[in-house]
Amino acid sequence: MKISVWHRDLSDSYLRYVTQLGADCIDFGRDNSFPGVEEQGYPDLDELLKMKKTLRSWGLEINRVTLPNITEKFMKDQPGGEKELENTCNALQVFAEAGVPIARQRFWGDTFNERMYRYRSEHRGGYLSRGESQALTDPVPETPTYEELQDWWKHFCTVYEHLVPIAEEQDIKLAIHPSDTPTPDTPLGTLGFHRVIDAFPSRQVGYLYCCGTRAEAGGAPMVLDEINNYGRKDRIFMVHFRNVRGSLATARGFEEVLLDDGDMNMFKLLLEFKRVGFTGCLNPDHIPALEGDHDVFSSGLAYSVGYIKALFASLAALPYPI
Repeated sequence: MKISVWHRDLSDSYLRYVTQLGADCIDFGRDNSFPGVEEQGYPDLDELLKMKKTLRSWGLEINRVTLPNITEKFMKDQPGGEKELENTCNALQVFAEAGVPIARQRFWGDTFNERMYRYRSEHRGGYLSRGESQALTDPVPETPTYEELQDWWKHFCTVYEHLVPIAEEQDIKLAIHPSDTPTPDTPLGTLGFHRVIDAFPSRQVGYLYCCGTRAEAGGAPMVLDEINNYGRKDRIFMVHFRNVRGSLATARGFEEVLLDDGDMNMFKLLLEFKRVGFTGCLNPDHIPALEGDHDVFSSGLAYSVGYIKALFASLAALPYPI
């Protein structure tokens, strides 16, 4: 297993910083992080290769990229929607040609943000993180109807029907992230998430598995069950490795915390990833803000990478095989 961190910029100072921390790879979470996207709708191959060369000069690789977003235009059959589909297919081709291993596609409408009240939660020593409460939204807005959800799924399938053949031919993996926040009936929640690999059984189709998001839905036992389920099917391509307190199921809310400060024992999760043969990247996503953080230099990132490295060392030191 390896560690990936977020792309903030490609300055020497940032790349030096994450190299000093011991990161292995960079994840690109925004669809417009690459030259060409704003101008033509998809990345420019030559510029992408230059970025890759820069990262390699620091001993880093690209782990995951984000395809151009599928917005409300496509999902609601509005003018310009078909162009979005064309752009994301072109982008997947370019990323595959550049040797990128994993691409994520984002979809409008996979979350119901109006169902949650968001706030900044304070924890030990005053560090700050994201908190959300469903209990504080009264009355709770209605979810889309069954027919509307089925229409969303139809449009999702149309996009994947175009992307999956490219992924298979070009040997690049498609990783979908669960709905975050995972309120009931979100299209990529507990039930809908599994529906993706049922509908598209290709070995190139799988998950960007987010421990925190899934814990928000049902707590640590469900996370361990899902790692076992998806992992033994070899459908976990990378991991957002983060911890939370509470869940929608138990408290109608949750708060994000540092890796050692939540409800989950992160070493138990790492053991389960090891047992199912996972060898990809862990990304310490949604890192809380610590005292002294400034610009791209985050004490929380340094803490999180060091914590994961310590977990790796503990795993390697076990006196018995997993």
